Amino acid sequence: MKRFTHWMIHHRTLVIILCLLLLIPSYLGMNATKVKYDILYYLPQDLDTVKGQSLLIDEFGKGAFSLGITEGLTIAQQKNLEHRISEIDHVDSVIGYASLTDGFLPEEIIPAEYRNMFRNGDARLFAVFFDTSSSSEETMEAVKAIRAAAGAECRLAGLSAIVTDTKQIVEDQEFTYVAIAVALCCIVLMLTMESFLLPFIFLICIGISILWNMGTNYCLGEISYITKAVAAVLQLGVTLDYSIFLWHAYKGQKDRGLEPDDAMAEAVHETFAAIVGSSLTTIAGFVSICFMSFTLGRDLGIVMSKGVVLGVLGTLTVLPCMIRMMERPIEKTAHKALLPNVGGISRFIARHYVMLCIIFALMIVPGFYGYNHLSVYYDMSSVMPDFFPSVQANKALEETFDVSTTHLILADASIPQSRIVDMTDEMRQIDGITEVISLDSLLGKSIPESILPHEIVSKVKTDNYQLIMLNSSYIISSDEVNRQIDELESILKRYDPTGMLIGEAPCTKDLIACTDHDFTVVSMISIIAIFVIILFVLKSISLPVLLVAVIETAIAVNLAIPYYSGRTLVFVAPILISTIQLGATVDYAILMTTRFLQARRSGLNANDSIIQAVSQSAQSILVSGMGFFAATFGVGLYSDVDIISSMCSLISRGALCSVCVVLFLLPAMLRLLDPVILKTTVGMKAAKERKASK
Repeated sequence: MKRFTHWMIHHRTLVIILCLLLLIPSYLGMNATKVKYDILYYLPQDLDTVKGQSLLIDEFGKGAFSLGITEGLTIAQQKNLEHRISEIDHVDSVIGYASLTDGFLPEEIIPAEYRNMFRNGDARLFAVFFDTSSSSEETMEAVKAIRAAAGAECRLAGLSAIVTDTKQIVEDQEFTYVAIAVALCCIVLMLTMESFLLPFIFLICIGISILWNMGTNYCLGEISYITKAVAAVLQLGVTLDYSIFLWHAYKGQKDRGLEPDDAMAEAVHETFAAIVGSSLTTIAGFVSICFMSFTLGRDLGIVMSKGVVLGVLGTLTVLPCMIRMMERPIEKTAHKALLPNVGGISRFIARHYVMLCIIFALMIVPGFYGYNHLSVYYDMSSVMPDFFPSVQANKALEETFDVSTTHLILADASIPQSRIVDMTDEMRQIDGITEVISLDSLLGKSIPESILPHEIVSKVKTDNYQLIMLNSSYIISSDEVNRQIDELESILKRYDPTGMLIGEAPCTKDLIACTDHDFTVVSMISIIAIFVIILFVLKSISLPVLLVAVIETAIAVNLAIPYYSGRTLVFVAPILISTIQLGATVDYAILMTTRFLQARRSGLNANDSIIQAVSQSAQSILVSGMGFFAATFGVGLYSDVDIISSMCSLISRGALCSVCVVLFLLPAMLRLLDPVILKTTVGMKAAKERKASK
């Protein structure tokens, strides 16, 4: 490896040119990667709700759907609008009173209770079905076309409209996310490093590896908008310390008197094992979320694991060459680092370690209680910005028609008309159901279906299935709507054992069950994987338990803060944050513990070992933690999309929590448990003998 490293440093211009050329396919691949904006797309494919959605496309050519609201239109104007919308590309059909009867049934002969399903005063309701899925480009373009065609006459509500607005705001803001992260990281690094130019070199090299990562996402086919929005920021945060490791190693080799090229080659060789070892825990955290049955975790986990690997590659190839190429400008912009002296912290910990251990013990109960009782939400539309047209339409839908969500039923087409009317009448009695709309319920038992033309009937009935729509006043993911879904399914199965209840609310109910299971599985996998890595790195039985416990306490404190402040988090936040924070910040604990073990092996007593360990590692931990904080904090404040904002805010606070527990509580616990550590750690025999002789 040394031979290759020397060759690379000697041919640094060629290496940089080759790495920059790789940005061309990376840029093309990044732009060609499809992005999914509907998180329900990531539900397991074997669920009945997901199968039913596929069946809806296969049988009716209908995928996504939205509800439209108009005001002040006559029946003729309404019919004309619905007809114009039905002509838009990828709109399969429009179902409303005007389009469904198409003038064949006079409005006067329809019972008032059925007319009022579509009308409230001068407001009228209709459903738009698309022939593509909720998050497909075709559906989103169709939503934009409907808004353009209808203008102020129509407001479009529902998941497809929310997805369209989400895409727009994420695309508008994602460049700003990266700009904020880079700017804040620059500030932190310029204050904590010895050169004003060096941070820019670090960030350029990390930016190259980020583009490599985003470009190779093309091989995955598609990624979620959440992954696209936070991947660059996260990769910046978790790989920044690798650059700091290399720089410090290079300075150390130069201080030994080596020539710059030789010093850099030795630095790369020296830090290779440290950087790879450090990255393993981070990769383990991201790999663990790949085991979620809700495959959004796999999407983010693969991209971020790949990003860490490419970040390591960039640190060991591009960065050494860039530093050597820019050596003189770096020296000319040198300044004294502005980090405060941390020597006092180490002496304070050594003197008051018992008190700090008591504080650690007192944090555990309230921390884990809040962590385990955290409230989460699943309805993504309820926390979207108020200026979203879809959010305004959802509010109008709820206020005007008392509709918060819509369920769909796929029932057997062979069920007699009278039985369907009985079933829908029974469903109409369930609490929270405001309307049940089907062809048979609209006609009733007395008007035969045969009077309607086939092109009208075919919109809601095929040879195998018929489509029924139910409007609910209960919000998605609430206990009320979940009980309602159970009651609807019970009635449906009595009339049609093969019938399916689908829609956003039933899918969200399945999502709740999936993520409850995922939280336990992913947490256990990440803890076990990182436990094993620490076991092999530190060669100790007791230290993996201690280090994981310390970081898990930091995670618990981080996630308990929203509980005690009364804030509800997006459902994926606890799962993702617990694994990301563990994998990305347990390195701080490993560094501190490694320094402590080295001091004990050198013959220092426990107190002096703690002082030396904190003094030697505090600066690296502070710089790394502050960089991780800076990369995510600004995005958390800026983003209007709560799932992105809350994740970044939690990660930034989690970085600070981990820094605090590693700098103060971990050394205290190492001092308290020193006798146990000596007995359960390989290579501590000499330290034990010296302790016994004193």
